[in-house]
Amino acid sequence: MALKASPDDQEHLLELQAIDTRLTQLDHRAKTSPEIAVLVGLASEVGALRVEQLAAMGAVEDAKLELGRIESDVAVVEARIRRDTDRLQGSSSVKDVAGLESELAGLRKRQFDLEEIELSVMERLEGLESNAGRLAAAIAGVEGKIATSESDRDAALGVLTSERTHAAANRATIAAKLPPDLLALYERQRDRYGLGASLLRGGVSSASGVRLNENDMQVIRAAAADDVLLCPDSSAILVRTNESGL
Repeated sequence: MALKASPDDQEHLLELQAIDTRLTQLDHRAKTSPEIAVLVGLASEVGALRVEQLAAMGAVEDAKLELGRIESDVAVVEARIRRDTDRLQGSSSVKDVAGLESELAGLRKRQFDLEEIELSVMERLEGLESNAGRLAAAIAGVEGKIATSESDRDAALGVLTSERTHAAANRATIAAKLPPDLLALYERQRDRYGLGASLLRGGVSSASGVRLNENDMQVIRAAAADDVLLCPDSSAILVRTNESGL
């Protein structure tokens, strides 16, 4: 048996459809808001900086280890220089003196070379630490932008959530007034085809934007006012009003 519903109830479907369309738009805006796009970009930026920072900190630690090894080598050479100097001062053997002086000359050359290397590593370490500091400052700056953007996002989503809550409440009020079988058909068609109700205005279905052919229009004209009809193009419930051009 064909479904029947009063013209007034059928017109309420248009209100329901308008609200459902608005809810879909609000959900889309919530997922694609500019604030979210900004946050995605900032998250990518800070992620790249943290990877760079990790590498920079690793380079700093490697340079510190290298500097530590050189400083240890310098300390060993300095200790040997002090030892040989003490031995030289207490030796009366010409042969021993000559040997110690030769060794001391080699040790002082080694000390000079190590100190040159030590200075070079210290300068490199200073540059690496400066770079690590720059990256830390850059990360802090982006994190500050993220905090601001999160606040902006929450504010924007708050507005959308409020509007959605209001729209959902209106939808529930309208849906509660509709006959269950009419509402069930609307929901089924909307789930299947994207739209549950379509206004026929001047022979054109709002759901499809297509003008109905004359055969379809004859069927519609012959139908009773409380017959529930489906749009032949969109499969949404076709709502007839004084604007339908019948």
